[in-house]
Amino acid sequence: MSSSQHLATPEELHPSLWRASQLARSNTRCIDTGHPALSKQLPGGGWPTGTLIDLLPQQPGIGEMRLLRPALAAVAARRIVLLQPPHPPQALALAALGLPPSQLLWLRAERGADALWAAEQVLRSGSCGALLFWANHARGESLRRLHLAAQCGETLFFMMRPLASAQDSSPAPLRLSLRPAAGGLDIGFIKRRGPQRDAPLFLPLTPSLLQRHATVDRPLPAPVTARGFQPELVN
Repeated sequence: MSSSQHLATPEELHPSLWRASQLARSNTRCIDTGHPALSKQLPGGGWPTGTLIDLLPQQPGIGEMRLLRPALAAVAARRIVLLQPPHPPQALALAALGLPPSQLLWLRAERGADALWAAEQVLRSGSCGALLFWANHARGESLRRLHLAAQCGETLFFMMRPLASAQDSSPAPLRLSLRPAAGGLDIGFIKRRGPQRDAPLFLPLTPSLLQRHATVDRPLPAPVTARGFQPELVN
């Protein structure tokens, strides 16, 4: 082959192809994580929008909101939906993270099917900046439906599921485990479009203002029931 002939790169052949030794290019818009060490480990250099992202914490409340704070603040011009959080969201704690309570919508469902329905409506409407959905159990078929619904827009979509879910298959192109560590989090890369990384990434997280100074907090206003959610009202 002559030196003038060009060998096509995997990305030139198809956007979804990449070299196993390199991180893939993201074919969707990405939001900066706000943590340079983490961004360097993610395809596209940030959190991909319009796709399912699996976050698998060892337990709730270990710092996942502080991890997501910079990205959520970046999209807070549109509503941020909290669906089925494990505890009532606290207004002052969220404000201390730079997230205006007025931009947050708390959704609660009595049945898992209603929560899935509400998540699909949020994603397909494209009216919200981010959706955080806490789910203890989710079937593969449900995950695929949500992944497809996410592709209808550019919503930043995180599913918070138990760490044990790492053993299950998922259509999510990005799956991270979160474990508490002194001063921050150990982030494991279960799945990403790029080389396998066995060692976790330690990410230091500074305590929030409410962790440094005890303050009486108050929950967000009463949640909206999932079946009563109307996406057109949050534009």
